[in-house]
Amino acid sequence: MQLTVSSGPYNAYINAPFTSVTICAPGTSSCQTIGGILIDTGSYGLRIFASKLNVALKQETQSSGKIGECAVFGSFAGWGPVATAAVKLAGERAITVPVQVFNDSSFNAVPTACTQYGVPMLSTPSQAGFNGVLGVGLFRHDCGQACSTSSSIGAYYSCTQQSCTGTTEPLSEQVQNPVWLLPVDNNGVLISLPQLGPSGAPSVNGSLIFGIGTESNNALGSAKVYTVDSAGNFATTYKGTSLPNSFIDSGSNGFFFPDSSIAQCPANSNAPGFYCPSSTLSLSAVNAGQDGTTGTVDFQVANANNLFAGSNSAFSNIGGSLPDFAGAFDWGLPFFFGRTVFVAINGQSSPGGTGPYWAY
Repeated sequence: MQLTVSSGPYNAYINAPFTSVTICAPGTSSCQTIGGILIDTGSYGLRIFASKLNVALKQETQSSGKIGECAVFGSFAGWGPVATAAVKLAGERAITVPVQVFNDSSFNAVPTACTQYGVPMLSTPSQAGFNGVLGVGLFRHDCGQACSTSSSIGAYYSCTQQSCTGTTEPLSEQVQNPVWLLPVDNNGVLISLPQLGPSGAPSVNGSLIFGIGTESNNALGSAKVYTVDSAGNFATTYKGTSLPNSFIDSGSNGFFFPDSSIAQCPANSNAPGFYCPSSTLSLSAVNAGQDGTTGTVDFQVANANNLFAGSNSAFSNIGGSLPDFAGAFDWGLPFFFGRTVFVAINGQSSPGGTGPYWAY
C-alpha cells in the first residue's frame, strides 16, 4: 500500500502517514474507498468516522444489547459501535473483520467512564485530522484475553436504548488487526520511508508492505530483531537512564522522551509540547529487546517551532516530552525515515521467530 506522510486530509497534521482502504458491506458489492486513514503501529484494528461511511455495516450485538467500544490512544479517545466489514487492503484479498465506527450519532452517547481518561474525545474527522485509523501494530486483537474474561476493563460495552454497561467481548468479535486475518502475508508488516533532509519536506511517499519473509519485497534481511514484553515494549537507555516501557509508533509524530535539559517550545508557539533547542542536537540511545539484543540509535532534535514556521509537514528531527508515559521512549514517525521497520504480529511465525517483535 502506498502511504504519504503529509498534513493529512484537513491540513491539520504534522508528520503523519496516511493511506486509503476499501470497505464493503460483507456479502455485497456495496463498497467505498476511504482516504485519509492514519497508519498506526501503536494500535490494532480499523476505525472509521461514521460521517465518512456510505456503506451500511451490521453492528455487533449480544443478548443484552449492541456492542460499543471506548478506544483510548495516547492523546485522544474514541467512542462508537463495533460493526462487521469486508476490508480490502491494496492488492490483498478482502477479509471480514470487526471494525469500530467513531462518533455514530445514531448510537448511544459516550459512557461517563469513557470520558474520564483526561484526553480529548474524537468528535469529527476535521477535529481529529484524519478519517480513520488503521492499526497494524504487534498484536492481533485490540484488547485480547483480558476483555474476553472481564467486563471491568473499560473497553467494551453492551448498550440498550437507555444505557451502556461494561461487558466481556470474545476474541473473535473484538476489533482486530486485519493483517493477521489475510490468507497470506499475515505475519506482520514493514514500513519503508526515505531519508529526509534537516528542514523536512512538504510530503513524502513510502510503502506499507504486508508480510515478513513471505514475498520478494518483504525479506527480513540483516534487520535486527527486538523482542518485546506482553505490552509490546522493549527497553531504551537514554543518557544512562533505562526506559523499560519503550515502543515504536508510526502514529506518534515525533520522538517523545524525557529530558529536562532540552528547552521546551513556548505554549503560545507553533509547536507546544515539542522541544525547541537553540541549535540542533545530535543524540543517541540504546534499544534492548527482551532477548538481550541491543543496538544504538543516533537521532537529531531540532527546534520544532522554527521548522513548523515553514510550509513543510514531514520531519525526521522533531521531539518532545512524554509526561503521561512513565519510563518510556516513544520512537515515533521520525524513527522510520531512512529505515525499513518490521512489525511482527503475536503468535505468527516469521523468519525472525514468532511475534511479537520489532525489527529494523
